[in-house]
Amino acid sequence: MQSVSSELARGVLDAAPDAMIIIDDSGLIFFANRQVSALFGYPHVDIIGRPVEFLMPERFRDRHVAHRQTYARSVRVRPMGAGLELFGRRLNGTEFPLEISLSPIEDGERVLVAAAMRDVSDRKRVEAELIVTRQAADRARELADRANQAKSRFLATASHDLRQPLQTLCLLNGTLRRTFVDPDARQMLAQQEQAIDGMSRLLNTLLDISKLESGAVKPDLTDFAVAELFEELRPEFQGMAATKGLTFKVTPCDDSVHSDRSLVEQILKNLVSNAIKYTRQGSVALRCLHQQPSLVRIEVLDTGVGIPGDQLRYIYDEFYQVGVATHSSREGYGLGLSIVQRLVALLNVKLEAHSQVGKGSRFSLTLPAGHGTVRQAPAAAADPAPRVARAQTRVLLVEDDAAVREATRMLLKSDGYHVTAVASLAEALAHAAEDPRLDLLVTDYHLRDGETGMQVIAALREALRVPLRAILITGDTSAAMHALRMDPHLRLASKPIKAEELLGMLTVLLKV
Repeated sequence: MQSVSSELARGVLDAAPDAMIIIDDSGLIFFANRQVSALFGYPHVDIIGRPVEFLMPERFRDRHVAHRQTYARSVRVRPMGAGLELFGRRLNGTEFPLEISLSPIEDGERVLVAAAMRDVSDRKRVEAELIVTRQAADRARELADRANQAKSRFLATASHDLRQPLQTLCLLNGTLRRTFVDPDARQMLAQQEQAIDGMSRLLNTLLDISKLESGAVKPDLTDFAVAELFEELRPEFQGMAATKGLTFKVTPCDDSVHSDRSLVEQILKNLVSNAIKYTRQGSVALRCLHQQPSLVRIEVLDTGVGIPGDQLRYIYDEFYQVGVATHSSREGYGLGLSIVQRLVALLNVKLEAHSQVGKGSRFSLTLPAGHGTVRQAPAAAADPAPRVARAQTRVLLVEDDAAVREATRMLLKSDGYHVTAVASLAEALAHAAEDPRLDLLVTDYHLRDGETGMQVIAALREALRVPLRAILITGDTSAAMHALRMDPHLRLASKPIKAEELLGMLTVLLKV
């Protein structure tokens, strides 16, 4: 076999992409290829015969001698300095990171060591940039999480605190309407009620959008009967349609669907309300179709003004209303369909819109068919005669907001109830101990010092040893409120609740 000449071997080593040196058993550089001069800046003649330590920073040289001697006693192929940061030192004194691989070479009776060296400055820079990028991403994620938490805290606070003054206005307006008989005064109060209703709708809508954008709304997927949902929507929208001379048609439906009942209800409420708003004559209809074994399509149809084809793409934009110029007088705020679009995306379902100008529109919501046990709504209680006369009914009101507390007390008193108003759980228990003859409790959910209305209800029921009938009023519309454990003697009311609605709930609950 033909041997490789030393000139050829040298040529191959000089052509190698990495800097390569060969060190003898005393640590002197026996050979260096051209890349060594290019990497370290020394002329080739100044490298040969020098201790290998002169290629590294001075602070590492003494330590390296010991490492080299240890390696000489047990030579093997391995990377040098595993787990350590290695550096080289150029002729001009600059330092740079190195990656070094060691290999033994037998030369007769002695063993030489070949070292392949590579400048890893670029790789280290990329790694450092990745670390900085990762740290920046972690920091951004942390800031985003904190922002979401802050937004959630704001929404929880806003849901309660922003509704408090509206609640006061609603109740005071209701009290005044029950007090005044003068036609002019009643007309002014009716206009005031419309303004309060408008503020309430806008506040609820803006808070709904903020909650959806913050991710605070989490779907609770269950099977539920479409018919029950339709029957809840029927009385709410029949009256609204009748005031405009419209017919509201609800087609019976035997299907069940698998989705979040409250969110589907919110979608349909927005769609039906929108349909009534844009229908001048004719009808609005609500129906369901069993499209496939696995799908149910719920449709809202109207005989309204219709939507031009070139405007359909814009109907889900905030504050956009068909045929209403910007800054002009408008009915509503153009936010209902924007909320619908967000809810549809959250539920990962399909919504289609079809419309013809002058003929009407059809919105189709396609939902997964139910496949399990349908969650039945609690049966309505019988409606016997009231157990006690209103003038003899003793109501305990627990509300930490002084304005809301006084407005509620005045309303209940004007309706003939005997009312005691307190601000905390301790005051409620003290009153119950002094006079245990309580017929009904009305309490806010969020009280001071972290107390809740549910704690008030539980404590009074335990103290009185009776299933005290209670109305829990809250401005919190989070999923946690839907998870509260209800019972036949407890009703949940959302702020701002109208005076007549609150009084109606008391009347019904007193018959249970």
